[in-house]
Amino acid sequence: MQSTQKIVISASRRTDIPAFYMNDFMKAIRRGFFRVINPFNQKESLVMATPERVHTIVFWSKDYTNLIKEQFIECLQKIGYNLFFNYTINSQDSTLESCLPTLDHRLSQLETLAGIVGPDAIFWRFDPICYYRRADGKICHNRHDFLKIADAASDMGVRNCITSFLDIYTKVQKRLSCFSGFSFIDPPFPNKIRILQEMAENLKKRNIALMVCCEKQLLEFIPPDSGIRQSSCIPNQYLAKLYGSDVSLRKDSGQRIKLGCGCQISVDVGSYRHQPCYHNCLYCYANPSVAYKKSNDENWFGSN
Repeated sequence: MQSTQKIVISASRRTDIPAFYMNDFMKAIRRGFFRVINPFNQKESLVMATPERVHTIVFWSKDYTNLIKEQFIECLQKIGYNLFFNYTINSQDSTLESCLPTLDHRLSQLETLAGIVGPDAIFWRFDPICYYRRADGKICHNRHDFLKIADAASDMGVRNCITSFLDIYTKVQKRLSCFSGFSFIDPPFPNKIRILQEMAENLKKRNIALMVCCEKQLLEFIPPDSGIRQSSCIPNQYLAKLYGSDVSLRKDSGQRIKLGCGCQISVDVGSYRHQPCYHNCLYCYANPSVAYKKSNDENWFGSN
């Protein structure tokens, strides 16, 4: 019955909670609920978050240093929560991602995560694939470390990789206005298909499946025998196999279903407005820290 199904908490598409906001996240966990503001209508709602109500907490991050160092994983497990991790690991590229640890450090984190929760509880996101033109006219991309990351992920037992091509959102276009001569490039459609097929072939050799996020049009032209399939970054059907079937398998109508988003229903407890992301990645749709002062944002998940 619907009334007995537990919820999936997403933490979070809107910012990097594991990297910057875990202390406040844990405060909300200990009091048993989150106060969440809808980003579209600004209405506040209470999200009950006790282990009896929550099927799985899905974390999204590019840097799990703090989560690992402070042993938040073990603490959440001890309380009784099931955990799942979307870990974005892209090639080392200071132009696109200037505030991240080194690639080797991030791969070390992946190994630690796999050792604590098991590789089945981790999806590796190589996302987004970016092509860009520098001020000197040179065309670059961020795929140069892909095989290195794939080798490491395979050795650690991670079996799923999610990718997509860059979507240039309005806030990204505004951000680029500060960078003279720099521009993102949208590769031609046939090139995108070739790139994905090449990635899938390399991953297949390493026993990793490739999934694509919100790339429905591309999927329609990719041969079925490529092994490439639609992604679900909030994969309730997969989580049900890991942790039990008492969770809804409905599609998340709040996501980009028409573009090929396969995510299933969850509650995102992050905030664009109150939780700026301090990674400041050039391509990202999250609100960067340069637009805010952290000291002015007192409480990320509502009053105690």
